[in-house]
Amino acid sequence: MLADSFHLIFPLLASLLFVGGLLFLKRATLAGANPWTVSIVANYWGAVLFSFFWFTSDLVVTPGLIWQPALVAVFYILGQIGTFSAINYGDVSIAAPLFGIKVLLVAVLLTVIGGQTLPLTIWGAAILATVGIALVQWTGSGKRSRLWYTILSAFAASLSFSIFDVLVQTFCSSEHWDTGRFLPIMFWFVGLYTIVFFKGIQRPLFADPQVRRSLFFGGMLIAMQAICIVFALSAFGDAARVNVVYSMRGIWGVLLAWVTAILFGGSEADLTRRTMTTRLGGATLITTSVVIAILFG
Repeated sequence: MLADSFHLIFPLLASLLFVGGLLFLKRATLAGANPWTVSIVANYWGAVLFSFFWFTSDLVVTPGLIWQPALVAVFYILGQIGTFSAINYGDVSIAAPLFGIKVLLVAVLLTVIGGQTLPLTIWGAAILATVGIALVQWTGSGKRSRLWYTILSAFAASLSFSIFDVLVQTFCSSEHWDTGRFLPIMFWFVGLYTIVFFKGIQRPLFADPQVRRSLFFGGMLIAMQAICIVFALSAFGDAARVNVVYSMRGIWGVLLAWVTAILFGGSEADLTRRTMTTRLGGATLITTSVVIAILFG
């Protein structure tokens, strides 16, 4: 069982890189950087880093199939837009737990689009991870007037990223594509579509060396975690288990926020015992789901 699970080190590494990237980007957002500016930096880092995969393959690309990576890139951008909409204009306390439904959506889409029959253990792990993410990130507060907008935006983002994951696995498992051709082309299209974000870019922020440094390293780490996830999906498939393990980022995120708040100040340092107990329960569920996925998936 463990021999078939070594590739899950990639989503585990991605979960750590993601939180590391957020640590840098948090400094930039505190200085006023908006999600569009952050996304531009991260996406173009991705376009550059993914380009190196081109040198790992000599596969001849079929021009008539270019629409496939182009389509996958659309869902990546739609996922970002849905995420930004939910966070910027919705209620973060509601949106954050809802993003966790992606773990379950991937399992569903693998049966609908991918035609796979997943073991019951993976379904159980996906459900446990989804509930765990909700408990870890739920704050219990929020403006109910934004409820439906937040739900729709967060669900749209989760669905878009879920379709992205399943399509990467599906297309890269065909004889017409491999990792060295599909991934660079797909992220070149992501770079092309990122033009729509330039309307919100904050160019004056790049004049500040500290903000520029935070954006630079934060965007690089976010791009590197994307490489870990997308490479795992394209080279090994196994999207359901990859997403279950990747859900560990919820635990790292809460721990990082809590430690940072204690050291530098912040609302997380004043959380009630009930909230911390709830988050501990969520972390336990996520950890259990990962163990199930690795040992019994």
